Amino acid sequence: MKARFHPRLKDIPAAHWDALRGDDSPFLAHAFLSGLEEHDCATLRNGWQAHHLGLYDGVRLVAAAPLYLKHDSHGEFVFDWSWAHAYAEHGLDYYPKLLCAVPYSPVGGARLLAGRADDAPMLHAALVDAMRAEATRLGLSSAHLNFAAASDIAAIAGSEWLPRFDWQFHWHNAPGWRDFDDFLAALSHKKRKNIRHERAQVARAGITCQVRHGDELEDTEWRALHDFYLATFEDKGNYPALTLAFFRHLGAEMPRNVVAVLCRRGDRLVAGSLMLRSSDTLYGRYWGCREQVPGLHFEACYYQGIDYCLREGLCTFEPGAQGEHKVARGFLPERTHSFHWIADPRFRRAILHALRAENVALENYRNELLAHSPFVAAPAKQED
Repeated sequence: MKARFHPRLKDIPAAHWDALRGDDSPFLAHAFLSGLEEHDCATLRNGWQAHHLGLYDGVRLVAAAPLYLKHDSHGEFVFDWSWAHAYAEHGLDYYPKLLCAVPYSPVGGARLLAGRADDAPMLHAALVDAMRAEATRLGLSSAHLNFAAASDIAAIAGSEWLPRFDWQFHWHNAPGWRDFDDFLAALSHKKRKNIRHERAQVARAGITCQVRHGDELEDTEWRALHDFYLATFEDKGNYPALTLAFFRHLGAEMPRNVVAVLCRRGDRLVAGSLMLRSSDTLYGRYWGCREQVPGLHFEACYYQGIDYCLREGLCTFEPGAQGEHKVARGFLPERTHSFHWIADPRFRRAILHALRAENVALENYRNELLAHSPFVAAPAKQED
């Protein structure tokens, strides 16, 4: 087998890439990743230099990974700014680094792609070896794999790659709730009352919400959703890297993966959220509004999503990174995994020491969160 590195995902035929996906996560689709490149989102100007890895048996692509030479740490959601600062203090370059990830998407899933072949575990391990070899060849400080799936963990655990974890807040319909009232019945009286109050505030404000898929959105609605996204990022002082052309690309190329919540007062669109979905999971991504309405953020980003999952039979809702306020609304902490190969053994030891301390703090944080679970009885435990 031979490893090849591609400066554009379009250099790999979409059918060949998509055949290696182990599930239908929209974030690993060729259309999603290539769209980020072709529509000026994941570009060198934004710190992302495509360096996608393919393993070839002759001319046949047998395994692949989304790979980038990363020139900063923006858009990753696994925060290593302090590591870069430590390198700079010692007069060393941390960037560029090698990153296996989905740009701007803190969503777990397979990063090492080999389909469902019997030799997939061997191919996953070969991809890990190829990434480390490439980082060494290029003289890079490090290589990283973010938001790993179980198959990735099996390929990389126990090696020199340092494991790191964090928490996100996910909703699971493990009990088999039939509708929103069924879900509410599982919550404590106080949390149930609070959610009903928040939803009633939105209704009293004269706002109605409609859920639409990508092929059901008009061009003006796509523009409004992008304007909402821009406003939210600018309000928080962050750089909005995703373009309107990319939003429209999602609607054209992945229409049934797109789930949009449109919030109107009369004929006026006042807020909206944009989500993606697979066959079993809804992923919250972006939201924004033209006016502040009590409860509207929770309605557009959480409650409409839960309602959608219950109607469509989806078992999981991942509303995005961070936000412990989600716990009170039925989203409990779930572990996310990343792995980091550090070339310099001195920094590797220092980072390992820091991660051990971080692990203790994170476990304590989870225990504190679960002490405030909104559920009367704990839902079925999800695997880490």
